[in-house]
Amino acid sequence: MLEHHFRNYIAGKLNALGINSDPYGMELTIVFVLVVIGIAAISHLITHHIIVRTIKNVLHRTNEPLSESFSKYKVLEKLTLFVPMMVLDLFIPLALGHYELLSAIADKLLSISILVIFIRMVFALLDALNDVANARGITRRMPIKSFVQLTKLFTFLVGLVVSMSILANESPVIFLSGLGVATGFVMLVFKDTILGFVAGIQLSANRMITLNDWIEMDAYKANGTVEEISLTTVKVRNFDNTVSMLPAYALVQNAFINWQGMSDSGGRRIKRALNIDVNSIRFMTDDEIESLKDIRILREYLFEKSKEIKTFNDELDDIPHLGNTRQMTNIGIFRAYLAAYLRTHKDIHPYMLFMVRQLEPTAEGLPLQIYAFTNNTDWVFYESVQADIFDHIYSIMPLFGLRPYQALSGHDALALSSTNLHN
Repeated sequence: MLEHHFRNYIAGKLNALGINSDPYGMELTIVFVLVVIGIAAISHLITHHIIVRTIKNVLHRTNEPLSESFSKYKVLEKLTLFVPMMVLDLFIPLALGHYELLSAIADKLLSISILVIFIRMVFALLDALNDVANARGITRRMPIKSFVQLTKLFTFLVGLVVSMSILANESPVIFLSGLGVATGFVMLVFKDTILGFVAGIQLSANRMITLNDWIEMDAYKANGTVEEISLTTVKVRNFDNTVSMLPAYALVQNAFINWQGMSDSGGRRIKRALNIDVNSIRFMTDDEIESLKDIRILREYLFEKSKEIKTFNDELDDIPHLGNTRQMTNIGIFRAYLAAYLRTHKDIHPYMLFMVRQLEPTAEGLPLQIYAFTNNTDWVFYESVQADIFDHIYSIMPLFGLRPYQALSGHDALALSSTNLHN
């Protein structure tokens, strides 16, 4: 009704000026449409150049990371499109009111445009918040990107249903009720996507993995750092700089190793054995024991052990036969030396388990295992410490009369053949 009065008023003014004008003619309708577009443009300029700039300045002073993220994804710029679109949606149908079909089409198109702008604005806002979460380290504890993608998917589906309801001029409830019919078909066609979707939520909710975790999954030959976690895939940067894209459901259904616990503990395990030639194992003489007392870290052990053995042997009433008495062995002293060596090593974690133990003998000799933790989890540091320790162990073994086991090589066979020929 307001539109009719307005048209008649404008037409009367134009007729008073000597300009013949039909209140419902095309000329006046075009003028009205152009005026509405002009008002919408002015409103956009005001919001974009005044309001948005003011908000940006306030954000820059109060929260610079949020301001940078908003600028990167143009969140406020997308938000300013609401004002001119609302002006158009309000007044264009009025300007075209007497053209029912044209007015209805314009109304539907403008409504859908507002919905699209809203969805784009929500997407940009979610991306900006995800960037802020990355900057503040929140994604290290919780993969925010999965929830961002979930929200985007939900927003898109809602927008799609609402758009269809606008075009069909029906309630969205009707379209939602029809989705139940297609559920079975969708689950069949998008089975992997749905599995990944559910698995991504499980990974996020249970915090099975987080960004920058080191994971190892033999089934997919993945061994590296997690770079990205989405609802359906997990991106792993392998140590050879290749990239593995793992389905999220594979991490739920299959076994994998997450090394992050090791990194957080502050210690990385050394678990390596050296094989000792059993033919080199023997009792130590008193002179050899005396010479070993020059080793500082062995003095206390040798003193206590010698005292213990002497007390035991002195209490024997039987014949002091070698089979009856107790004696120190070279491998026993060697184990005590290695334990003391690890205890005083500056790169071995003092508060984590460490020991030197014998494993079951094999055809390759007697395995003597070093079990300890370095006090730094860096890979290069760890390998360097481990190599230094075993360099020292192999070099010090002859001092205790021990030999490492080594299978006969071709060079050894040639040397034996040469010796036999000369003999």
